[in-house]
Amino acid sequence: MFSGAISINLDNKGRLAIPTRYRESLSEGMVCTIGLYHPCLTLYSLSEWKCIEQQLATLSTIVEAERRIKRLLLGYATECLMDNSGRILLPPTLRTYAKLEKNTMFVGQSNKFEIWDEVIWYQQIKDDIAALPTDIENLSDNLKNLTI
Repeated sequence: MFSGAISINLDNKGRLAIPTRYRESLSEGMVCTIGLYHPCLTLYSLSEWKCIEQQLATLSTIVEAERRIKRLLLGYATECLMDNSGRILLPPTLRTYAKLEKNTMFVGQSNKFEIWDEVIWYQQIKDDIAALPTDIENLSDNLKNLTI
């Protein structure tokens, strides 16, 4: 399970160092693609990506929304291998999509990581906190049952 938000710098070639504590679990390889609903990237272990691919294969090529999601996720999907220094290269197309420059955030999301531009990440956190419902009636059943 991946968790935590870690500040990491991209080097001038677009390489990102995977935090040491996650390198072993990602050593089989990774796939990076776009985040569908936010300007970020999603990074999956190779085994997790294979599960995602199987789910995507079941989507229709006729239903417009399903076709679009397949096109975006698979079209941007890039296999990433760690070098001897624990770095992965993020292609320019992915860096451009997520507006990544130097300062990034590497954010664990259970079965994947999100990679954000640091400024956009902190704004998103502010927006998320501001958007939290203040009364229990506006919570989904899943949130009502969440005990933290």
